[in-house]
Amino acid sequence: MRNAGLGSWPHRRARMAPKRRAFTFEDTTVTYGELAARTTKLARRLEELGVRHGDRVAYLGPNHPSFAETLFATHQLGAVFVPLNFRLSPAEINYQLADCGARVLIHAPSHHAEHPRAISLDDYETWLAGGSQEPLDEPVSIDEPALVLYTSGTTGRPKGAILSHANLLWNTFNLMIGTDIGAEDVVYVVAPLFHVAALTQTLLPSFVKGGHSVISSHWSPEDCAAAIEEHRVTWMFGVSTMYADLAASPQWLTADLSSLRMLMCGGAAVPDSVIRAYQDRGLVFCQGYGLTETAPGATFLEPGDSLRRAGSAGTPVFFGDIRLSEIGEIEVQGPNVTPGYWNDPVATAAAFTEDGWFRTGDIGRIDDGYLYVVDRVKDMFISGGENVYPAEVENALTDHPDIAEAAVVGVPDARWGEVGRAFVRPHTGAVVDPVALREFLVPRLAKYKIPVHVEVVAELPRTGSGKVLKPALRRLPLP
Repeated sequence: MRNAGLGSWPHRRARMAPKRRAFTFEDTTVTYGELAARTTKLARRLEELGVRHGDRVAYLGPNHPSFAETLFATHQLGAVFVPLNFRLSPAEINYQLADCGARVLIHAPSHHAEHPRAISLDDYETWLAGGSQEPLDEPVSIDEPALVLYTSGTTGRPKGAILSHANLLWNTFNLMIGTDIGAEDVVYVVAPLFHVAALTQTLLPSFVKGGHSVISSHWSPEDCAAAIEEHRVTWMFGVSTMYADLAASPQWLTADLSSLRMLMCGGAAVPDSVIRAYQDRGLVFCQGYGLTETAPGATFLEPGDSLRRAGSAGTPVFFGDIRLSEIGEIEVQGPNVTPGYWNDPVATAAAFTEDGWFRTGDIGRIDDGYLYVVDRVKDMFISGGENVYPAEVENALTDHPDIAEAAVVGVPDARWGEVGRAFVRPHTGAVVDPVALREFLVPRLAKYKIPVHVEVVAELPRTGSGKVLKPALRRLPLP
C-alpha cells in the first residue's frame, strides 16, 4: 500500500482478521472486514463532496462508531481529521471550523454548527450506502498531518495542535510497550473520543492489535458496570472523577469486575483513597502524564508502582524523554511530539526550546526517575479531566457590559478535582448578580468552563507591575 498512514489500518487489519469484532455500539457489532468496506465507501462519499489530499474533515458529536469511520476514511484520502469538542458553545465550535477550514462536517443530530457541507448522522447510513466500493490507495507519508486537535489557548483563543501519523504511531508503540494489550482484549471506550487520550490510548492501540472496542456515547457508573459485566471488558481509560463515581455508586459492591485487568487514568492524579478502593477489589491503575501535543503519552506509571509511587506520573515512555528546565518546567522530546500548531507559527516557535524540546507549561520534580507534577507555569486547571484556561473565561466574563475586569483561578473540588472561581470587578455604579453572570456565560462557554464560584470584588490584588496576583486569589478561603 502506498498509504503509510492510519487510512490503511482498516484494510491491513481486515486482511489479517476480517471476522474479528472491531466495534460494538449499543446492539450493533461491526467486524474488521465490514469496517474496511464501510470506510472505503465513506472515503468515496467524502471525495464526492470535494475532499482532497490535505483538506480537513471535522466531526462533532458524542462517541459513535462513525467517529472512527470518519477518521479512517479521511485518512484514506490523505486528508486531516478534526474532532471537535461537542461540549463547546456554538460560537466556539464555529470559530474552530473556520480556523481549520473544514471542507466537510459530519455531526450528530443533537449538535449543529454552521457549515455548508454538513452531514447529519440521521442521514449517515443512507448516504453511506450509496458510496462506491472502488478501492483507493492515496499515497500518504507518516510525517503528514493526521489530526488537528484544538486546545484552549492561554491568550483566550484556541490553538489547533497538529499530530502527524508518525506521532500517533509512536504513541501506539509506547503504549503497547508499557502495557500488555492483546487481540483478545475488550476495551470500554467511554471517555470522549475528541480527547486525544480516549482516542490514542484506547481505540487506536486496540485497533492495531485486533481487539474489540465497546463504544459508549455517555458516562454513568451504572452503564459502566453493566458494560463490564456484559462484554467482559478487560481494560478502559477514564479520568479520576469517573473512577471515583464508580467506586461511590451502588453497583460498586455487587458488580462483577472480574474481567478487568487494567485501568488507565489521565487528566489528573488519582486520589489515594480511590486507588485503595480499587486495590481492595484487586484492580490497579496505570497512570501517566502528557498533553494533546505529546499524543499524549510522555510518562507512564506501571501498575506495580501505583501505590508505592502514588502521586507520581511515572517514568518517561520508551520512545521519549523528559527533562526539567532551570525553573523546573517539564520539557518533552520524542517522535510523539507535535510538529506545531495549525497556521500559527508564532505559537509553534514559542512552544519549543532552542534545541527542540517541547515546553509543557507544567512544573515538576523528578525523584529516582519518577516524575511528579507539582504546579503549572500557566494558570490552566483541570476540571473533570477537561483543561480550563482562565484567560478564555476571563475574556468571556469581560464581555458582560457591567464587568470591568475579571480574574479566574482553579480551586479544589471533591467531585471534579478543580473548578473555576471567578473574581469580578464591576464598572463604577454597576450592580452584578453572580447567578445572572453565570447564566450570561452559558451560550459563550462550555459548561465545564463556567466558574462554579463567582465573587464580586472592589479591586483585584496586583503586583508592582500591575499583574493580577493569582496566587493570592488561590489562597483566599471560600465564603
